[in-house]
Amino acid sequence: MSTAEETADDGMQPWAEVTPDAARRLLVAAVEAFAERGYHATTTRDIAGRAGMSPAALYIHYKTKEELLHRISRIGHEKALEVLRTAAKGEGSAAERLAEAVASFVRWHAAQHTIARVVQYELDALGPESRAEIIALRRQVDAEARGIIEDGVAAGEFDVPDVRGTTLAVLSLCIDVARWFRVDGPRTPDEVGALYADLVLRMVGARPQPSSTAAQT
Repeated sequence: MSTAEETADDGMQPWAEVTPDAARRLLVAAVEAFAERGYHATTTRDIAGRAGMSPAALYIHYKTKEELLHRISRIGHEKALEVLRTAAKGEGSAAERLAEAVASFVRWHAAQHTIARVVQYELDALGPESRAEIIALRRQVDAEARGIIEDGVAAGEFDVPDVRGTTLAVLSLCIDVARWFRVDGPRTPDEVGALYADLVLRMVGARPQPSSTAAQT
């Protein structure tokens, strides 16, 4: 099983919607090639070879190399957005939701590090129309994270003078995990997620919430 398939196999299966099988194999091969060599240094022949197919076979499923990157970027961003949106809509205080959002977002970028490196760091290789679509998804990601922080400020849970700047810092911290995470490293995705959740709560100045017992006394 390939690296891209292994990192995808954590219950999320980001390529499940890619059919037929040949199209999926090409997409997985493209993820590996882009992550290893970079988009511009990768040729369609490289991708087809990794998929065990001829270069001509690639064009049956994807018109261009950029179309492959666009498909990877869109699916990856939609999955990352789903992770944040689920946490944002969860129950609990803003601090609890932010901790869950960060832990989940970081876990995704660690467990899916090969995919995430391509999704997060090859944006400039896309054409204007495709790039605009991905930027719109990124804005939704930003809005979900910012919304939780704004809720915390409004509830008096967080001390954040600059919500937009803090949101950018939080998301940048989470996304960068994809750049350095290694499966043979000292921490698991869950451990990194828990660490970053604690760090982000400190960043926003999360205040301990009184327990129901304390509130009644």
